[in-house]
Amino acid sequence: MKSNKRKPDQILAITTFALLVFGLVMISSAGVAISKYRFNDGYYFFKHQLFYGILPGLFLMFLAQKIDYRLWKKFAFFLFIVNLFLLVLVFMPGLGLKFQGASRWIKLGPFSFQPSEMLKLTLILYLAVWLEGKKELKTDLFEGFIPFLAILGLVGFLIIKQPDMGTLGIIVLIAMSVYFLSGAKASHIAAMIGIGAAAFLALVKFESYRANRLLVFLHPELDPQGMGYQINQALLAIGSGGIFGLGLGHSRQKFNYLPEPVGDSIFAIISEEVGLIGVTILVLLFLAFAMRGFKIAKNAPDTFGRLVAVGITSWIVFQALINIAAISGLIPLTGITLPFISYGGTSIIFSMIGVGILLNISRKCEKI
Repeated sequence: MKSNKRKPDQILAITTFALLVFGLVMISSAGVAISKYRFNDGYYFFKHQLFYGILPGLFLMFLAQKIDYRLWKKFAFFLFIVNLFLLVLVFMPGLGLKFQGASRWIKLGPFSFQPSEMLKLTLILYLAVWLEGKKELKTDLFEGFIPFLAILGLVGFLIIKQPDMGTLGIIVLIAMSVYFLSGAKASHIAAMIGIGAAAFLALVKFESYRANRLLVFLHPELDPQGMGYQINQALLAIGSGGIFGLGLGHSRQKFNYLPEPVGDSIFAIISEEVGLIGVTILVLLFLAFAMRGFKIAKNAPDTFGRLVAVGITSWIVFQALINIAAISGLIPLTGITLPFISYGGTSIIFSMIGVGILLNISRKCEKI
């Protein structure tokens, strides 16, 4: 009973809140031009993020940190199956919403919902329950490794059909983190890396736009006005910021030069406006999130709590790292958003529910 009265990890909560405020400020600045152009309202993205993302997200995060995390065991499989069903519904005419050739959303009246964002959380919960129940069998080829690949293969098929290779990459990294920390064999992890590399090459080979992204990554100067446009404009924004930035609100690239300034490109606008100093603060906030999240995982009272904490922390940290690396030209562009910062209600809400569960696990730790 004593552990149930502990307060949730305050550093993690403050760090998350700081990231949300930082993101809201940057969306207000980065989205002003595109908001005015698309909706004749300079603060459309700011208001939409606040009222349809952050405020409901805060409520659900508060609710999740009050619910004993062990109760999620009872619903993990059901939630996972429902999520798979939702991933199928995105392809149904009249219900699924297709945008720029991708079928990733379900539209219900004025609201749209992205099931793949929910999947990041439901897969973590399901894998944690499944791997906890396997005990020593998780190291067995036929009882552990092959069923794990089958689960990942089913999820991967539905995600790549959308198509959304960036999200698939994040989900694979999350799943591998949870699987590895559960005590999987190193040889199985090595085999997964090999299978993943082969699958990546196959996906690149059979879709020209993926091959183009890889080509632009290797040679961004080849087509600066075509397929290399986004990364070249992003690098221009990052380089323009220097150490101190041009000043909040003074980005030039957000004025219809850089695509998706409130989405996956927002880090470039941040770099341009607040410079290296502002970017360093942002990276330090994600580093603090990682340190607290993995410390909670280390001190979790049971295997389920440890695996869930590892999964949620890996999800946020890997996604942030990949987004920053991609828009900085260190890896090929992926199209994934920057957690807590980029525009997107579904992403914000499920990330905050995940943080709420993480905070509840911290309440059950003897020490952090």
